Amino acid sequence: MKAHERWTRLLEVLAEEGSLSVTDAVERLGASQATVRRDMDELARQQLLTRTRGGAVAGGTVSYDLPLRYKTSRRADEKQRIARAAAEAIPPGAIVGLNGGTTTSEVARELAVRADLREHGPGEALTIVTNAINIANELAVRPHIKTVVIGGVARSNSYELTGAFAAAVLSHLSLDYAILGVNAVHPDFGAACHDEGEAMVNRAIAERAERVVVVADSTKLGRRAFAQVCPTADIARIVTDREVPEDVAERFTGRDVEVVRV
Repeated sequence: MKAHERWTRLLEVLAEEGSLSVTDAVERLGASQATVRRDMDELARQQLLTRTRGGAVAGGTVSYDLPLRYKTSRRADEKQRIARAAAEAIPPGAIVGLNGGTTTSEVARELAVRADLREHGPGEALTIVTNAINIANELAVRPHIKTVVIGGVARSNSYELTGAFAAAVLSHLSLDYAILGVNAVHPDFGAACHDEGEAMVNRAIAERAERVVVVADSTKLGRRAFAQVCPTADIARIVTDREVPEDVAERFTGRDVEVVRV
């Protein structure tokens, strides 16, 4: 297991359980005590956990929302399949809103390398409107894609721009599609995320779009999070993986939401 994979797993366990001993971490990770101690020391240096005698306890960031760089390896195969399916459904010439997150970052990469889109001239294949700095950075070098970055204040956990500036810019735009990554999507409560600032901007992206597509792995379906992005009635399609329980999928389809499992 690579270092970032171990760090991700350590942070996940701490987010769920609040504390973890070195001995328990050795069993869960299959790593040596020396390696686990070094990992905990490094994460403590980054202020992502607090070291204790014989282990660690969660820091405030861990119990709230993991930084994007530590989410990347979680369910990576599923996210790539979801992203590919979502990207393939976007027609050339569309105006697409993308928020930040690991799955939407994969969607951006899939759109960037689509062969049929690369055949178009500068700025003709797609227009991507995003509040995610990392997505804009990757797409800016693709001349066939017009990349529009909305303003705002950068949030270090997700690389997203949030705040009044972002919402103000979005109020003047019209989108064909909004492809949104979320922390949770529930049949009764809709799509949601942990941070109210992110939710405000994501909501604005959804409101400006003709069609809203949620990209979320199966662990996020049927769950609730703190701040609503949009109600279920506003979601046209959910692209997820094949591990979604049938009864959960049926609750969405019963509300006229298409569920695509890949």
